[in-house]
Amino acid sequence: MTFTQKVKKKALELGADAVGIAPIERFEGAPLQMDPKQIMPEARSVIAMAFRFMRGSLRGIEEGTFFSNYSSMGYGGLTYLYIPLVVINLAKFIENAGYEALPMGHQSDWRAIGNDGSLRPGYSRPVAPGRACPDIMVHLRIAAYLAGLGEIGYSKVFLTPQFGPRQRLGIVITEAELEPDPIYEGPKLCNRCLACVKECPAGAISATKTVRVTLAGREVEWGKLDLDACGLGLCGARYAQEGDMFTDYMEPRQGKRISPNRYSPFYRKPHNLYITGTAICGGRGCLRACMISLETRGVLQNRFQKPFRRRPAWEIDWSKPV
Repeated sequence: MTFTQKVKKKALELGADAVGIAPIERFEGAPLQMDPKQIMPEARSVIAMAFRFMRGSLRGIEEGTFFSNYSSMGYGGLTYLYIPLVVINLAKFIENAGYEALPMGHQSDWRAIGNDGSLRPGYSRPVAPGRACPDIMVHLRIAAYLAGLGEIGYSKVFLTPQFGPRQRLGIVITEAELEPDPIYEGPKLCNRCLACVKECPAGAISATKTVRVTLAGREVEWGKLDLDACGLGLCGARYAQEGDMFTDYMEPRQGKRISPNRYSPFYRKPHNLYITGTAICGGRGCLRACMISLETRGVLQNRFQKPFRRRPAWEIDWSKPV
């Protein structure tokens, strides 16, 4: 068994659901603030791992009765507990063989750039010419793409042939020169059905405007996101409109009052879980609608005895008192 095979076997034994390897050359041309070589200049490989969250963790949101499980077990629990343990222990395994390894989970709380990719003003500065501002944020979805784990869908959510959109990602950057996996060329996952666009509670994904990037010589495209709308919709919120009865769902933003949207049953946003926020929408468009579409097409390897959506989707009319 080669060392590469041993590393992959160890990743799966530790709890990853899928693992792939990208040579560092595939990151050539990465933005300075997202370049793994800015962290480890002698890096030779990036190991990407997918960690599924349970389809059942979305059940309570689908039924409208139990919302905290996806935020805690499917989001924060993976991000702040499970993934760090796996990547740390895989890095130990690699360093025991004499190669430096850096474990990186889903979180990047100290990153020098905002969600739109621009530098945060007044936050940090380079320690020397040619170096990035601390902290680097390696784009995990791009790393997973370059490691051959799957595709980036129209919603910009990463899709695997095993689970569709139903996973989070972690990586290990290492000086070990491992055998790379080919970039994914299996059955097409995202067919641009735009279910994510139609079902997004915030209307955050454009149906017409897209973003295009070149990754390892291949053009990859996804829908342009309205990050402000996405942030509100994730929490079950929207900017208050004339006639709204409930306008204290969250603290005001940009001087505007905030109301619950029709996909939140809460009078006020519940408190954060694992500091990741509150995923009240449960990815209604980018996760659930996408998953339903992929499962209906029969393209995913992780299959179930029953369809996910079994009853009519619910909505709340916040224009009327209870």
